[in-house]
Amino acid sequence: MDLIREAVLAEAGDPVTQVYFPHSGIISLVVNLAGGEMIEAAMIGREGAFGAAAALDGNVSLNKAIVQLPGTASVFDVAYLRTLADQNVSFRNMLMRHEQFLSIQAQQNAACNIAHPVEARLSRWLLRARDLSDSDTFQLTQEFLAQMLGVRRNSVSRVAHALQQAGVIVYHRGIVEITDFDGLRASSCECYETLKAHYDRLLQGG
Repeated sequence: MDLIREAVLAEAGDPVTQVYFPHSGIISLVVNLAGGEMIEAAMIGREGAFGAAAALDGNVSLNKAIVQLPGTASVFDVAYLRTLADQNVSFRNMLMRHEQFLSIQAQQNAACNIAHPVEARLSRWLLRARDLSDSDTFQLTQEFLAQMLGVRRNSVSRVAHALQQAGVIVYHRGIVEITDFDGLRASSCECYETLKAHYDRLLQGG
């Protein structure tokens, strides 16, 4: 199926009946706050799945799932994947490691949002989006980026302008292009490399 930008795949507390395996595009797991804020907890791309915990006897979605970047995904009924997980230990273990990685993402992002400046957090976010989408160009509004990072829109505007002045990105009319990967990595915080290390340990080649 097509993953349409900003489509909501599930609300927090919804029963999970389907599991999405993206081929392209990115799904964000977000937390809604009472004041209307929406902050990202984790990102899922072609390396993972949304709803996989349901195949491990989970019943409901713990987060709101929203399509961050459009793409396509394969969709399976939970009952089918649960049967596969029961029959195939390797597959079940991979699903468990994937859920561990999502938990690690959420913890790392929470620490990052508290400890690191907006420029480092935006750089980390763009690097992660690049890895998941295999693209240097994204269609992203400042408002959406501000929501994902849990900051004000003018903070994203200021930081994006600084990164553009440094020649790291080009940002024009909602289109972000990474023009200097090494420069962007240098401006990122430690969290990008930390998550890559966790991914390699838990999922790469598993």
